Amino acid sequence: MWTNLRRALSAGVDLFLPPACLLCGQLLPPGCDPQAFCAECQATMPPLGNSHCSCCCQPFPGTSSQHLCATCLQRPPAFSIVHAACSYQERVKDAIHQLKYRNQVNLAQPLGKLLGKALDSAEVSFKPDCIIPVPLHPCRLKKRGYNQALEISRPLAKKMQVPIDTTLLQRTLKTPPQQGLTAAERRSNLRNAFIVTTTTSARNILLVDDVMTTGETVRECCRVLMKNKIAEVQVAVIGRA
Repeated sequence: MWTNLRRALSAGVDLFLPPACLLCGQLLPPGCDPQAFCAECQATMPPLGNSHCSCCCQPFPGTSSQHLCATCLQRPPAFSIVHAACSYQERVKDAIHQLKYRNQVNLAQPLGKLLGKALDSAEVSFKPDCIIPVPLHPCRLKKRGYNQALEISRPLAKKMQVPIDTTLLQRTLKTPPQQGLTAAERRSNLRNAFIVTTTTSARNILLVDDVMTTGETVRECCRVLMKNKIAEVQVAVIGRA
């Protein structure tokens, strides 16, 4: 009885308030996930191609192979691999910008699901003990009102059935924004910005962020984590620049 009633109510809501793409507003076909992007938006968010670093996913222009990039060869990262949903361009760039700077927190659900698909397609499966979103400094968190990396992590954690840990890794230094800085300046800017605040039984961790450009943020997070008896850290990001 209650199941039939819920179905009837849902059908009524869809009739008068049909679901629409959370990014462009286009109406979704009947039966589509209401927390999803439309087919047109998804078409501009293809998976990362084969031409990228086999460790950090840095795209390689004009090639069709996977090997280590110069940065990973010269400065081997503490993480074992990066999983990127797609290149940081077109509508995925717009979606992340709206999520971070225009309070469009509802976009975290479809973006998190997009990242889940990227992890599903990984050649080697990875079952983390927990998911850690890259933390914001308390001042920035207070100003924004939410951590976009945490919001992206929620649908991912539900899909993978693993807990989210927001206490183990903390950002203690209030640093200038990374935008506009060189790779060396970003590295210096983030040095010792993160600390591990407690002990954990977790040995395998999935670190989640929205965008990876030079990679200095996740490098520093993973460096700190691996100093505290963590066996492996893998990284998952929506967009890879």
